[in-house]
Amino acid sequence: MTDVTAVKSARRRHRHHHWRRDLVELAALFTAVAVADAVANTIAHGPDGPYLLAVSAVVLIATAAFHTWWARRHSHAPPADGDSGGDTGGAANAAPAAAAGPAGTAAAPPAETALWRMRTTVRDEPGSLAALCTALARLRVDILTLQTHPLAEGTVDEFLLRAPASLPAAELTREASLAGGTSTWIERADAHDLVDTPTRVLGLATRTALDAAELPLALRGLLGRCTIHSVPAVSLSGRPTGATAPVEGALEDGETVMRLRDPHGGVITVERPYLPFTPTEFARARALVELDARLGPRIPRGQDVLTLPEGNEITVRRADQSDLRAARAMHDRCSDRTLGLRYHGPVGDADRYLDHLLSPRFGRTLAVETASGRLVALGHLLWDGDETEVALLVEDDWQRRGIGSELLRRLVELAVEAGCASVYAVTQASNTGMVAAMRGLNLPLDYQIEEGTMVITARLSAVESPDAPSGAPVLRSGEGHRQARR
Repeated sequence: MTDVTAVKSARRRHRHHHWRRDLVELAALFTAVAVADAVANTIAHGPDGPYLLAVSAVVLIATAAFHTWWARRHSHAPPADGDSGGDTGGAANAAPAAAAGPAGTAAAPPAETALWRMRTTVRDEPGSLAALCTALARLRVDILTLQTHPLAEGTVDEFLLRAPASLPAAELTREASLAGGTSTWIERADAHDLVDTPTRVLGLATRTALDAAELPLALRGLLGRCTIHSVPAVSLSGRPTGATAPVEGALEDGETVMRLRDPHGGVITVERPYLPFTPTEFARARALVELDARLGPRIPRGQDVLTLPEGNEITVRRADQSDLRAARAMHDRCSDRTLGLRYHGPVGDADRYLDHLLSPRFGRTLAVETASGRLVALGHLLWDGDETEVALLVEDDWQRRGIGSELLRRLVELAVEAGCASVYAVTQASNTGMVAAMRGLNLPLDYQIEEGTMVITARLSAVESPDAPSGAPVLRSGEGHRQARR
């Protein structure tokens, strides 16, 4: 029956009920009049008839007044529990009382919570995921996001959870196992993980499209904590490294190692021993590498024009392998002492190591140009294992003008944006200019000196970037940087 038909039927029933009630009330009125007339005639003909009629009238008026007072007093009483009353008045009246808590006290504030990322494997059958979600609900754990990674046998479910801060990770893992989850892995999350996966992947693809140096960082942001080895096809000595990978990539060593062909030549190897890669993650990583290969070499073309204290203008911009000739010419103009402080020894085949240092695959490079367009300084931010190196080279005629300090400050900003935990510089104890530039960062510094070589490490924990993803990257460049320094 439709709503319109139901309403019409209800109206017909109401009209029928209304006429029946009117007939009953009319019959009762006639009966009451007849009975009252009979009683009045009987009393009136008695010896005390008038007095009895007067008393009866007073009693009737008093009874009517009492009934009216009683009805008005109780007409707005709240409905009893469970009384629907035809509307939601009962629920509305009960809500404030529930919010107030016992004895009218205010509701308790929400308990402190913590964010967790959890991954577990469940059987590929109906009800397996529901059992896991029910177990989490018993612990008062809120599921913020859920990703599923289908496998040949079973399904990997990846959760972002908001749990009570007092709930330990071991309890979460135990409940997941009791609910049928296997190979459960869990770690603390932060606010960056609240971004939904499609938005995060699109953001990483955009960063990769704008800057070729972003590919290793984008892979880290996509896959979480991992170690990335970028091995070129040819070493600095000119010998082939033998680093190859299938065109479509490969998963190896129990699916904890991912090998992808580097568009610039060589291989990008991603390792995550604590958690195997899923086919979905492998496909996403391969798509990022394919995007990088199709777009070709590229760097952001933004530049800043600065004025030195003596009035000369310089331009600071990103550099890449297209600047190899200008960088080689700057090396030819530098003195042996300047090159020795930078490379800690004699300079060999400059073309090979400069080509490596300028490659966006192994870090980022800033160049300084004069108003005439001549390259006079280079600053390198180099991925070196789970640390990051900074290196500076300023042409002799442009030293002691603040150029090195400006480059170093900008390199540290790039390191913070990349999520690096620290940067270090390798120099000689006699290189007072580099030591002064590192001290000028106003960051916590650690010094290590061995046989005249000084390593100065700046901890970046005091510097925060809103765009930095959680966890510092672990990037390796094969045999590149330490050989280049020598």
